[in-house]
Amino acid sequence: MAYTQVLSTSCMFYKEDRVPMTSDNSKMKPPHVLTVAGSDSGAGAGIQADLKTCAARGVYCSTVITAVTAQNTVGVQGVNIVPEDFVVEQLKSVLSDMQVDVVKTGMLPSVGIVSVLSQSLHEFPVRALVVDPVMVSTSGDVLAGPSILAEFREELLPMADIITPNLKEASALLGCQQLKTVSDMRSAAKLLHEMGPRYVIVKGGDLPDSLDAVDVFFDGQDFYELRSSRIKTRNTHGTGCSLASCIAAELAKGSSMLPAVKVAKRYVETALDYSKDIAIGNGTQGPFDHIFRLKSNGQKSHRQVGFNPSDLFLYAVTDSGMNEKWGRSITDAVKAAIEGGATIVQLREKDAETHKFLEAAKACCEICHSHGIPLLINDRIDIALACDADGVHVGQSDMPASVARTLLGPEKIIGVSCKTIEQAHQAWIDGADYIGCGGVYPTNTKANNLTVGLEGLKTVCKASKLPVVAIGGINASNAGSVMETAVQNLKGVAVVSALFDRECILTETRKLHAVLKTAASMTLQRTH
Repeated sequence: MAYTQVLSTSCMFYKEDRVPMTSDNSKMKPPHVLTVAGSDSGAGAGIQADLKTCAARGVYCSTVITAVTAQNTVGVQGVNIVPEDFVVEQLKSVLSDMQVDVVKTGMLPSVGIVSVLSQSLHEFPVRALVVDPVMVSTSGDVLAGPSILAEFREELLPMADIITPNLKEASALLGCQQLKTVSDMRSAAKLLHEMGPRYVIVKGGDLPDSLDAVDVFFDGQDFYELRSSRIKTRNTHGTGCSLASCIAAELAKGSSMLPAVKVAKRYVETALDYSKDIAIGNGTQGPFDHIFRLKSNGQKSHRQVGFNPSDLFLYAVTDSGMNEKWGRSITDAVKAAIEGGATIVQLREKDAETHKFLEAAKACCEICHSHGIPLLINDRIDIALACDADGVHVGQSDMPASVARTLLGPEKIIGVSCKTIEQAHQAWIDGADYIGCGGVYPTNTKANNLTVGLEGLKTVCKASKLPVVAIGGINASNAGSVMETAVQNLKGVAVVSALFDRECILTETRKLHAVLKTAASMTLQRTH
């Protein structure tokens, strides 16, 4: 029997994955999405939105343009369809050469273009096909006539890994069936699934009388209600294109479907919230800022927005006792770790007096953000809020991640220490962004800390729906072995003593970073 899970998607937002650089850059293949869609002269939707979304997610995006539109914040003034033979030429040019991972479709304005796309994908198969059946824009403009509906049903939907219709598009695909409730959306998702796609998400942004933005995801067996805050803004042009292209980007990076959908929904929600006060154009529906830069007055901001799983690569966790032992201030320790290559910093100052800890945390925030490095606080949500840190890390005996999420809001990072599959699953349900799994090896920083070993780490990694950082007893001598386990969602190692209980933090961080980089390079070569 199918069941429904209701998932809050205001709980976290993943930034793009960055693959650690190898010594031979020519052998690195970035994840690659090809978008087949129309051009939007206002750059809020279509090809332009896809390009910006993929860029924000750290994915290369190539393009096949199916139509050129004249449109702005008022509406669509004209559509010029690209000849089918030239669409074929574009498709062949990219697909025959550029090792595309995922194809995402948007505006396909003619039966012939749908047909030639289908033929091209049979000739040049890709890992996944994301179909955004663009027929009616959010503003109500008709972008494709009803004549292509049959072609969609017969040719494209059976090939699709996921389709992402809004309420009007789902209704059109189902013969103008009315969709007014979440129950209607579930029924529609099931009927659309029967047309052939592996997954369906029906977007409920226009659902009447709904306080939340509710989307229904169906995997052929179970329904998931993905809920997020309804952002009050006029800047919603291109949300559908952006959601679909973000899903495509996450799939290109190796994500499974439901996590990719959740990341995409959080990305769009966060971008809408960031952009709600931006004024572009005079119409009723403006574009939003995909890159989170338009409010910076032209100055480059080092402050991160949201969470990038690859920041877990070299995770430095400070210790007040070790700093005192070596006669160092916490700010000097953090600065040295960052200069040595730390990619994220956690302040773990269990015995520090609150006032002094807050002042030190504010100083460390300034240091980290000037280098574009996230700063988390261990357990102390009050300190994290007071110094505007990027988030917190909590243990199993600390405040639950769900409570931390409520207090910190959707954009902050939350990590949870986990040793078991059950704990990792609960962290995902509670809205964490990542888990720290360990101790992998025995450690002196925690008394009576049960170790899980490499096999336990592998087990949790394979079961976790969240990115994982390994922690516990890791140093330059064994970090390579940890990273070479080659479990896909193991993103890095977290260390305390290996950096901070040493005479020169800078030297030790550089040494460990080199070990991790070598291990990542070897793992990348083996998996390709």
